[in-house]
Parts: sequence; C-alpha cells; structure tokens
Amino acid sequence: MVEPAANGGIEVEVVWALPDVQRLVRVKLACGATLAEAVRRSGLLAEAAPRHEPAAVAPAFGIFGRRCEPTEVLRDGDRVEIYRPLHADAKARRRARAAALRGQR
Repeated sequence: MVEPAANGGIEVEVVWALPDVQRLVRVKLACGATLAEAVRRSGLLAEAAPRHEPAAVAPAFGIFGRRCEPTEVLRDGDRVEIYRPLHADAKARRRARAAALRGQR
C-alpha cells in the first residue's frame, strides 16, 4: 500500500504500456481527485499517445484492471491504467477464422 501524501492527499500510480515500452509514474493529488486529473498530471498521455496511437482514438482508462470513467474519484494507492485501443476485435477475428475453416471443408 502506498503511504498517504504528506499534505493529507493521496498518491496513485499511472501506467501506460506498449509492446516495447512500459511507463509508471507516481502522482500526488488532493483527496477527491479524479482519474482524468491523475492522467493529466502524470503527463503520460501527452508523452506517449501522439507517437504511438492515432489522435482520433480516445483512450480508455481503468483502475486495477476495472474499466472506469475519467470522472471516477481515486483513493490512495490506486493504480490508474491507460488502455490502448484494440486494432482488431477478438470476437470478429474468431468469426473470420471459423468462416475460413468452414470454407476449407
């Protein structure tokens, strides 16, 4: 568990992962801060997104693997995750593979 920030606020981790790069930034915030504020204060989205993802794709966010809205209020020790968009829907890929197998028979 992360120790509370000295000013009575909270400290959270913000993470961004790509296949070849992983970044983790610890951010100290006031109590009642939102997920969006933590992402903004971390600087990770501004740093990584323009180089790796199309600007038109809005990222998704989560806390400890649970998808959350940017307005979610954080607690001390939360792990904020910035999710990359999927380039291919897993369900659509399975359907395409199944159709291809049916066509081979």
